[in-house]
Order: sequence, then structure tokens, then C-alpha cells
Amino acid sequence: MNYELIIVRYGEIGLKAKATRRRFENTLVNNIKKALKTKNISNEIKLMRGRIFVYTKQIKKSLSILQKIFGITSISPAIKTNSDMDLMKKYAVDISKKQMKETDSFALRVTREGNHEYTSQDVAVVVGDAVRIATNTKVNLTKPDFTLFIEIRSNDAYFYTDKIIGVGGLPLGTQGTVLSVIDTDQSILASWYMMHRGCKIIYTSKNQKLNKKIETFTKKWYAESQIFTINQDKDFFDNVNKIAFDNKCEAVITGHNIKNLETIKQFKEQINYPVLHPLIAMTEGQIQNKIKELGLLK
Repeated sequence: MNYELIIVRYGEIGLKAKATRRRFENTLVNNIKKALKTKNISNEIKLMRGRIFVYTKQIKKSLSILQKIFGITSISPAIKTNSDMDLMKKYAVDISKKQMKETDSFALRVTREGNHEYTSQDVAVVVGDAVRIATNTKVNLTKPDFTLFIEIRSNDAYFYTDKIIGVGGLPLGTQGTVLSVIDTDQSILASWYMMHRGCKIIYTSKNQKLNKKIETFTKKWYAESQIFTINQDKDFFDNVNKIAFDNKCEAVITGHNIKNLETIKQFKEQINYPVLHPLIAMTEGQIQNKIKELGLLK
């Protein structure tokens, strides 16, 4: 298909109260714009309830970026047409002929918002029958070889065949600022978990080698931030407290787990802010597997 836009879906945002939802939606839109701008991708974004529509000519490149933006649950490259029944039949037949094999079974998944002279079921029956006749294939609603999605919104209809899973969570920057103490690779994973919950991260580390890892990590997840280098000496905790204060942080996070109880105790005693440990209940094996799964340090 000659895709012309990307449908962006979000999850938790839709459960918020109206004012909060709007703020979160606007933050997510701004995050998308910033991420696409880093790759010089021109775009136009339109926001509807429950959906963000990203119009761009660089679909493939944009998809790889959107998959790493916090708050996005799934994305679909799509084409758009009018919601007239005859026009939808034409598009569905054209798409199916190009993408289906002779031996494929198929299913239509139709959703609809707005006032129409037909129901979603009407569209599935009428359009589905047109596809069946044109392709000489069978309908299989349980395990189809090919699925065509039609999303109808008022006068518009969007066609797509894929739902690509996103990273989910909450939009970056909607849940305040925290200071992340980076001393190991797993503390970078702890930062990822807090970003996934919408927190803006400020970083501290003990050397330039770690700084390089942080820079690679933040660029990959489109979340560039400040990095402060401090020595692991007797003034370490004083420096952490000062950086947290100067940057209006609401908490400090570390990558410690249950094996580091003595260190956790030290942080609790010396830091003037709530100290969070996102990896506290994870085993070493679980931590390393998650780092590999996310490709955090590549």
C-alpha cells in the first residue's frame, strides 16, 4: 500500500479525567514532534479522541521512531479515504488483491465512530462480501491469514493491515523530574522504567565512560537530558542532594536490587529526597534479560 499516514494509539491516557487527558495528549504530541525533528522528518499531526494521526512521506523511518516513544501502545501505517460504502468496497478490494495470496483466508475488523446510515457489522458484511467475490477466497474470523482493518471516523475511513506494538507507559515529562544515579548498566534500566512511567530524568555518573552510555541510551529513546559527573568520594551524597535541589527533582532513583540492601540503607540515610529502586524485586538474571530485550546499551 502507498501509506500516507500513521495511526498512533495510546492506552492509559484515555482513562484520565478530561483536563489531564488533554495535557497528556499534548505532551505526547510534542514528544512525537521533537523525536521526528531529530531525524529531519517533516510531518503534520492531527489529534482526535483516542488517536493521533501522523501524516508524513517518510513512513518507514517514522515507524521505527514512534515505536520508542513512551505513551504509545501501538501504531499502524494507513491510507485514508471517504467513509462512503461504495468507496470503502473499492479500497478494500484493491488492497486485498495486492496483498492476499490465492490460498489465503481473510477477515475484516471494522470499528466506527460518528453518525452513519450503517453499522460496523453492515460494513463488515458488505465490504467483506465484495472482497470474497473479487479475490475468490474464504472468510475466517478466527485465524485468518490476512486481516484488513477499517477504522471509520465520521466522514473518513482509514485502512491498515498491521498493528505494531509500541513501548506503552505514559508520555515522557508528565510525571515530574527525578535524578538517576548511574553507576552500573542496570541503573540505566532503572531509568528506563521511570521514563516508562512518564518521568523526566536528570542523570549523575562517576565518569565519562558512563556518560557515553547515558548519551547513547537517551538518544535511542528520544529523551536527551542533562548529565552531571560527580566523584564517588565522601562528598558524593552532598553532591547528589545539591544536583537534585538545583534541578527541582522530586525523587532520586538507583539501579540497586535486593542484593544491595546495605547500599540502599546508605542512600535512605544520606539523601534528602525519596529514594526509589525500580529494580528492587528483580533478580540479576531478570535484569540482564530485560537489558538485552530492550537493547538498552546497543
